[in-house]
Amino acid sequence: MPKKRVSYKIDRPDIVKTDILTALEYKYKGQRDIDIVIKQPEFTSVCPMTGLPDFGCITIKYTPNVKIVELKSLKFYMLQFRNVGIFYEHLVNHILNDLVGLLDPKRMEVSGDFTARGGITTTVTAIYERKNENS
Repeated sequence: MPKKRVSYKIDRPDIVKTDILTALEYKYKGQRDIDIVIKQPEFTSVCPMTGLPDFGCITIKYTPNVKIVELKSLKFYMLQFRNVGIFYEHLVNHILNDLVGLLDPKRMEVSGDFTARGGITTTVTAIYERKNENS
């Protein structure tokens, strides 16, 4: 009896475009620092080995320098990962690199808290800290 297999379309991470992201001016630069926390509790991507869906909550926490991210553009950016095959560790670094490149924040942290697969949960965090210009 032949093995039945379902084929899944797995996109590569390079299909995720950053030009969809929009940066806005942070009008209080130099007056005070703020922390911005954004959560996407319904994030999905796929396992690059099996094509099965991965679900999780992506949390972005950052201290802006001169720019902040426009949330609607961030939502559409995150939706691009829907069929992308990417490991959790690479995913949070990918998002962090894209957002740091857009915003040049003082500090940014991207965490992915992923639902259980095979009884194992995974949380991955990547952190960027701006180098002090005086050092």
